[in-house]
Amino acid sequence: MTVEPITTRDYEARTGNRTLAPAKLNEIKVEETSEMLLYEELSRARIRDLEEGVRAQRARSGARAVRRWTKVARWASRRAERLQA
Repeated sequence: MTVEPITTRDYEARTGNRTLAPAKLNEIKVEETSEMLLYEELSRARIRDLEEGVRAQRARSGARAVRRWTKVARWASRRAERLQA
């Protein structure tokens, strides 16, 4: 008596039994995709929050930055005058 090895695909083709594995696979892909999109949306929201925080900080420190650059410009002009004399 000889036995031939048979694959699952051959067995299903002969018996006509089909499993529901492809449907579950599609469900898993949909769940993974929706989860991935959820994480992507969360990361975009975090980036937007960070950008808003940076804009707000720049708006608050606007006058301070102007004073700082005015001091730097005054120092640079005095130094240039000293070095030219």
